[in-house]
Amino acid sequence: MKKDTELWLQYADENLKSAEVLMKGSLYNPSLQNAQQAVEKYLKALLIEKAVGLTRTHSIRELSGLLVSLGVHLSMTDDDIDLLDSIYLPSKYPAFSVLPNFMPDQSVCRQCLEIAEKVRLDILRVIS
Repeated sequence: MKKDTELWLQYADENLKSAEVLMKGSLYNPSLQNAQQAVEKYLKALLIEKAVGLTRTHSIRELSGLLVSLGVHLSMTDDDIDLLDSIYLPSKYPAFSVLPNFMPDQSVCRQCLEIAEKVRLDILRVIS
């Protein structure tokens, strides 16, 4: 495994752990933001490992699409991707809820953490 890949995986793992801690503290917006960031970094780590390089995007759909074009299929569903893509920008600013019709809660945080863990395992499986 490339050194750069290892570094990206380390950062992604830190985001995932942060998301878990924040959820337990009822800090749902930052928990979701960290879960989204973890997935983004896991996907970018695999792109680095595959020598594709980095794409300047926060779109989970775009990143997963690049991996699909390389023949890498992850277990994320379209709904998982839509949920994660709905998080990035709104979770950074107080004028928005992360989710369009309601405030985030522990349930949606748990769902996003499960997606992130699933992606983590997919990425590790592909890299090894």
